[in-house]
Amino acid sequence: MDEKKVMLSGIQPSGDLTLGSYLGAIKNWAERAESFDCYYFMADMHSITVRQDPAALRRRTLEQLAQYIACGLDPEKNTLFIQSHVHQHAELGWVLNCYTMFGELSRMTQFKDKSAKNKDNINGGLFTYPALMAADILLYQPDYVPVGEDQKQHCELTRDVAQRFNGIYGDVFKVPEPYIPKVGARIMSLSDPLSKMSKSDKDPAGSIYLMEKPEDIQRKFKRAVTDSDTENCVRYDPVNKPGVANLMAIYAAVTGKSFDEIEAEFAGQGYGKFKPAVGEAVVETLRPIREEASRIMSDKAYLESVYRAGAERASYVAEKTLRKVYKKIGFVAR
Repeated sequence: MDEKKVMLSGIQPSGDLTLGSYLGAIKNWAERAESFDCYYFMADMHSITVRQDPAALRRRTLEQLAQYIACGLDPEKNTLFIQSHVHQHAELGWVLNCYTMFGELSRMTQFKDKSAKNKDNINGGLFTYPALMAADILLYQPDYVPVGEDQKQHCELTRDVAQRFNGIYGDVFKVPEPYIPKVGARIMSLSDPLSKMSKSDKDPAGSIYLMEKPEDIQRKFKRAVTDSDTENCVRYDPVNKPGVANLMAIYAAVTGKSFDEIEAEFAGQGYGKFKPAVGEAVVETLRPIREEASRIMSDKAYLESVYRAGAERASYVAEKTLRKVYKKIGFVAR
């Protein structure tokens, strides 16, 4: 039997997972387990480049794991772990810092963006975290790394660092290919349909969170931005009616209906009927996820067994890569 190709992905537990994260990415991850050997981790080490409340970070890390499982990521079929539980990430991260050029890090657009937002805390980790990200990836010798538009630059840097290291020491790292995932719906903010829905959004009214109460979800949809034209008509027109188009994209993603079917369903009914209907469809989509995640969060022993087993599996694979790297660069074997 052919060995499965390896793929991995991590999300920072720096905010609560949104409907956008679910429809755009996580919903499709579950299907990959049949074709790929998948590693998914809570990137808690990356989270601390920005100051975090310690209790909130701990809670969100475990909630994110519970939500992953509730969204269909079976721990028997996927390796689910917490980044800081696998010490090889930090160790290889330091080595790769020494093979990543200052100029390369200076060109990272995310460093520029985050520095502008956190002027009172432009720390070394914020500058060098792409080297840790390269370590996250290369430790598992993956064939593919799923990348969105905002992560392409980091994937390219990872490939450059791997090729540089291999050029000096021989074939140590598999150079991963970027994997452009099957496109989930690109979900925009409910309060600003020109911006992506994000867990770090400063305006909570713009985002729907997986664990949100049904009545709060409904209230946000009723207040969602539509458009200022007078026709009050449900029609897919992303250029002239971005708010309505976004609501239609959400409704299509959770019901499986086409835009034509949605236009026909709400013909002559206006936004007053349309917005609550989208809200209701989202509430029913998220209900089983919220209930299952809450159940898992209350079973601390189960959750601990998942992240311990995940860290053990991840460490086993990561240690093989790290040992090889340490030997190549001349460290005395432990």
